[in-house]
Amino acid sequence: MKALIYHGPGRMAWEDAPKPEVSAATDAIIRVDATTICGTDLHIMKGDLPATTDGRILGHEAVGTVESVGAAVKNVKPGDRVLISCVSACGACRYCREGRYGQCLGGGGWILGYMIDGTQAEFVRVPFADTSTYPVPAGVSDEDLLMLADILPTSYEVGVLNGRIGPGDVVAIVGAGPIGLSAMLTARLFSPSHIIAIDLADVRLEAAKGFGADVVINSGRDDALAAVRKLTDDLGCDVAIEAVGLPATFELATSLVRPGGRIANVGVHGKPATLHLETLWTRDVTITTGLVDTFSTPTLIRLLASGQLRTNQLVTQRFALDGMLAAYDTFGRASETGALKVVLTSGGASPNGKVAALAGARA
Repeated sequence: MKALIYHGPGRMAWEDAPKPEVSAATDAIIRVDATTICGTDLHIMKGDLPATTDGRILGHEAVGTVESVGAAVKNVKPGDRVLISCVSACGACRYCREGRYGQCLGGGGWILGYMIDGTQAEFVRVPFADTSTYPVPAGVSDEDLLMLADILPTSYEVGVLNGRIGPGDVVAIVGAGPIGLSAMLTARLFSPSHIIAIDLADVRLEAAKGFGADVVINSGRDDALAAVRKLTDDLGCDVAIEAVGLPATFELATSLVRPGGRIANVGVHGKPATLHLETLWTRDVTITTGLVDTFSTPTLIRLLASGQLRTNQLVTQRFALDGMLAAYDTFGRASETGALKVVLTSGGASPNGKVAALAGARA
């Protein structure tokens, strides 16, 4: 089969790889029908996650068709069409029994495309298939459902729920990329009074208006802190969601929040960020972090199937599966290309590539 293989920071190739086989009784082998690229994949390409080694197949999001299953798989059978979760769950350990699948002690957690081969390939081996896949609902497109593999549950759980957004809250979201936009989309479920989107790229701020942002601020031109204070009678926002993963954006989020407010960090950080306790220690501020657990995925699927969530506006570019290198280039230059989420589907044809360097990779 063909797969997108990581060859160290900045280098990857769409090349031949062995087709995966069932290696544990709980495995499923799934043909990838649709997959996408995550900002975390760009962090891997930058070398921010050194546990990912040369030869790893990247990717942790897909919709596919089950080809074969292990002897212990009960709820998934060949021919089933499923959403592959970005987090694998053994279902039996202490954390899985608490619904904290991202912290799985039984061999799961975030492993696809990180610790084991992932979904940016023609086939993928999915461990713990019964607890790590979800049936495709009738009437829901692969493209729409694919957004629930990672970015919707991540933004909802780690941003919106951790931030305890409630009716009437003023919410500032630092970063209007796919995660930030997904946070805007799901924050609206809790009726905040204002959502403020902050970014450096006008094209993303323009997109934010369509995802529920009431106010947009280009922090490269305008003083974001002054703008938020002006909107909140000099108090600051109730909830600040950090959705970039840079020291500067984390520090900005901590400066925006009012006394007694909440800061929910969602961004993937590859470098240390300064925590200004000298200004925060008297302000009764709560800071949360987290890896997505995907406990909310069934709820989000129901909202999508009933039409209460619209995810198709996240998809800006489409490629055939063998156009993976072009898709990475487009996604890695999002400020130039306007890319939010790129979707790659099986079938069709795109120019193939050899080993390539990823230029301009960023979240």
